[in-house]
Amino acid sequence: MLGGQIEREDKVSMELTEEIIQSMEVGMVFKDYNGRISSMDFHKTSSYLVTASDDESIRLYDVPSGTCLKTINSKKYGVDLVCFTCHQTTVIYSSKNGWDESLRLLSLHDNKYLRYFKGHHDRVVSLSFSSRKECFISGSLDRTVLLWDQRIEKCQGLLRVQGRPAISYDEQGLIFAIAFGGYIRLFDARKYEKGPFDIFSVGGDTSDANVVKFSNDGRLMLLTTMEGHVHVLDAFRGTLLSTHNVMPVSSGSTLEASFSPEGMFIISGSGDGSVYAWNVRTGKEVASWMSAESEPPVIKWAPGSLVFVTGSSELSFFVPDLSKLGSYVGTK
Repeated sequence: MLGGQIEREDKVSMELTEEIIQSMEVGMVFKDYNGRISSMDFHKTSSYLVTASDDESIRLYDVPSGTCLKTINSKKYGVDLVCFTCHQTTVIYSSKNGWDESLRLLSLHDNKYLRYFKGHHDRVVSLSFSSRKECFISGSLDRTVLLWDQRIEKCQGLLRVQGRPAISYDEQGLIFAIAFGGYIRLFDARKYEKGPFDIFSVGGDTSDANVVKFSNDGRLMLLTTMEGHVHVLDAFRGTLLSTHNVMPVSSGSTLEASFSPEGMFIISGSGDGSVYAWNVRTGKEVASWMSAESEPPVIKWAPGSLVFVTGSSELSFFVPDLSKLGSYVGTK
């Protein structure tokens, strides 16, 4: 599929290294969007990728074959954030029309709405689905975080915050994080009503939280903020391990970063459209990719793969260029 992409068995056997990251280039690009990509998500156990765009489309891709399987338009409501449920062709997405902030459970298979989730009164800026149960959480500019069961229309819990919330479940779905106002608060998903069981400071950075995420093994967390800071923390002790600085983003944009599958590296967008990669252990910048774009891209690593994807006015798949990898060439 993708130019220079490593076959599936090689993906498993090759360990992600700085050399591999430095070799990565755009292997395939989709240029048929008529608006900026606002969100994307990989399904955890299948090969599917879903995107949401300002052109009011939701698109489903099969990553190994590099094909767009389906395009669904949401002209009435618009679409902003999108995430998979446990099912590979069912998604939850937020509106972008300014008058209806409901979340929608959509079957991509037959383009049918399965459920509406009403409760927010302003734009939803963060969305995360639990891998453990059929639960998800949403954070809004109305300064609430709502907890949902996808089988029930009414929210199952409400937490009030004092700022723009960034939220995320850990990979096991046992814990979720809410970040705002310079702190990350950790909640037990089973006893969230008792309040946070731990609160971590992010070094005095009180600018708006954009994205909070756990590494796949749950040992690390990252937080991005509007001022262009990418913080990396120990998820158990709350220790701030490093802070990486990129160009700030505007209030209408989101600075997104993502852990590589094994948690050794972080890739991040920047307010000037560039992409950066850092080694988590050393804190050193490993690679950067400049862009003609002037806004931060959405960015995600493909689970268990040597591929990451960026979304701006185009959808780009970054893959290793094997011709640059002297240690790999000739080993097959």
